[in-house]
Amino acid sequence: GAIANYLGTIQADKSKAAFPRTFNSQFQLKQAMRYGENPHQKAAFYVEKQAETGSIGAATQLQGKELSYNNIADTDAALECVKVFNDKPACVIVKHANPCGVATADDLLTAYELAYQTDPTSAFGGIIAFNRELDGKTAQAIIDRQFVEVIIAPKISDAAKAVVAGKANVRLLCSGDFPTTPATDFDFKRVTGGLLVQDRDIQIVSEAELKVVTKLQPTQEQLADLLFAWRVAKFVKSNAIVYAKNQQTVGIGAGQMSRVVSSRIAGIKANDAGLTVPGAVMASDAFFPFRDGLDAAAEAGISAVIQPGGSMRDDEVIAAADEHGIAMIFTGMRHFRH
Repeated sequence: GAIANYLGTIQADKSKAAFPRTFNSQFQLKQAMRYGENPHQKAAFYVEKQAETGSIGAATQLQGKELSYNNIADTDAALECVKVFNDKPACVIVKHANPCGVATADDLLTAYELAYQTDPTSAFGGIIAFNRELDGKTAQAIIDRQFVEVIIAPKISDAAKAVVAGKANVRLLCSGDFPTTPATDFDFKRVTGGLLVQDRDIQIVSEAELKVVTKLQPTQEQLADLLFAWRVAKFVKSNAIVYAKNQQTVGIGAGQMSRVVSSRIAGIKANDAGLTVPGAVMASDAFFPFRDGLDAAAEAGISAVIQPGGSMRDDEVIAAADEHGIAMIFTGMRHFRH
């Protein structure tokens, strides 16, 4: 124990040493804005000199009104989320920096329709991001179904451009190809009198790193949904709870001070959308401090749970899962998002 603590301290010291004593970074003005997050705030958008392809900084606007401060922030959130889904066509719909619907499917149109189903009310006026070239059929479905602020994809087909051209105010963006490996640069957060700097949260847990902690093992279908929900939860404001089934979010609880309240909100969202919770899985961005989160999940009909683990009361939480016949997996990795 003492040796492990010592080695941990050494590692922490090395991590600290990786940051310079002074910090300078240059950005170029890309766009002045009418206002910022609110009308009484002035704002502008600055980008890196060599912004990476597949990012909001490198994106090209093909049509539509000028991007607002909130448009850019939400489009970045949607784009970064959809980029973690590589294997199949995916769609992410974002409202106020939180995913309100995410799905993967065999084709882009189905992915959009499933993502929209999660929360049609919140999708109104949202940002829609794709991980494949936007085709004409999918673009037509969006225009026919909802009011949308921004649509972004790595490529935009000529057919999609023609469809969206009928709605002159819709902002259509081409991000360019996504990078093959995620960017390893820093995140910045301004605080009064200082700047917080950290590594970007680019870690994605692999199936081999998962630890089943309950008597019941998840099925392969549940495992696939658990990994899907876990990837979504990473991009939901803490406390984050994601219900998912068949590679579709069925309820998302975001930004609550209480984890159990986020769980209840996810259930409410699912019920409001007419989606079925029983049999769905649940992802939590951080550990459950008490068993009440598992009790709420069981009451909703959740069949399997993925969470980091690490609570002082893990044994109680595991016992609750066993009591309710829920399979549970620990990732050993937390994804707070503020």
